[in-house]
Amino acid sequence: MKKLVLLLALLPAAALAQTNPLPKPELTEIWSPVPPKVEPGKAPGQPPSDAIILFNGRDLSGWESAKGGPAGWAVENGELVDVPKAGDIRTTQLFGDMQLHAEWMVPVLPPERKGQDRGNSGIYLQGLYELQVLDSYDNPTYVNGGAGSIYKQSAPLVNALKPAPNWQTYDIVYYAPRFYKDGTLAEPARVTVLLNGVLVQSNFPIKGPTEFRGIPAYKVHGDGPILLQAHNNPVRYRNMWVRKL
Repeated sequence: MKKLVLLLALLPAAALAQTNPLPKPELTEIWSPVPPKVEPGKAPGQPPSDAIILFNGRDLSGWESAKGGPAGWAVENGELVDVPKAGDIRTTQLFGDMQLHAEWMVPVLPPERKGQDRGNSGIYLQGLYELQVLDSYDNPTYVNGGAGSIYKQSAPLVNALKPAPNWQTYDIVYYAPRFYKDGTLAEPARVTVLLNGVLVQSNFPIKGPTEFRGIPAYKVHGDGPILLQAHNNPVRYRNMWVRKL
């Protein structure tokens, strides 16, 4: 055996290639199916050609009150505005796996507005799982309740907020939970979030529907709406679009 190893070591590379030829590169090339074409937005953050526009900047088409009936928020200067006592609103269209883009802004608030009272809102994926909206740029609060958190479940990796009244941007990749036929959980929902282009949630396995009190627990469900939470705070939204995955 030692003589064979020595002999192989002395052989030129060309001779070794002939005794053990590499596979042709064509064997690892895949030509079909060809991915569909999607035209990207003309500028960063603008909707691509296959996006569903959630807010048209003119009216509340495609939105309703979370309790049923017309949505009570206002539209001002092409922006969707939380109105006091208007309540949560949700899309009339339902979604599962998705890529979601949303821009939001909290105006400059008086210094006595602190903690969870400083521009509080939230984006609920499938109407159940909350991505927190809050002015937590320089506003101490519990870390799993600040902007970029999956509320009461996962703190953001970093605080990537801009100071108010700058617009903040969420880019979200979300995969809905899977359930077995008997209703038990097969796979939890997972979410990746970029806040202002910075990764703040990395494929986080959501523990269940958002709960203010208590431990979340999954219940079987299908597609659901995108819900915007009302907290009687003057939070604004714009440029909201989604791609089904």
